[in-house]
Amino acid sequence: MNDEILKDLNEHFQAKARLGIMTILTSMGTSDFTSLKSHLGLSDGNLSSHLRVLENAGYIKIEKKFIKRKPKTLYQTTPLGREDFLDYLEQLKTIIRIVEQEENPTT
Repeated sequence: MNDEILKDLNEHFQAKARLGIMTILTSMGTSDFTSLKSHLGLSDGNLSSHLRVLENAGYIKIEKKFIKRKPKTLYQTTPLGREDFLDYLEQLKTIIRIVEQEENPTT
C-alpha cells in the first residue's frame, strides 16, 4: 500500500465527532447547535471544541441569529471545507479499494 495516501489524510476530519459534523453539514447544508448535539450525542463542551477546530481551519462558518427572540447558532460548511471534506472521502474510498484488491488479488 502507498504510505503517502495515509500521510496525506486530513487530520481535521479523522476525529469521529468532526467526521460526523462534516457529514451532517455537507449533506444537510446547515444545522444548528442543538440538532448537531442531538445527532452526534455529544456534550455541549465537546461539540463546541470540535466546532472550534473546524472553524479555525476555515472549514465551517458560524452564523448567530435571533429567531422569535431566541438566539440560534447555525453552522454551515465553507466552500473550502466542503471541497477538502469531499477530497478526504475520496481518499478513504481509495484506501478501501486498495484493501479490497489486496484481499482479492485475482479480481
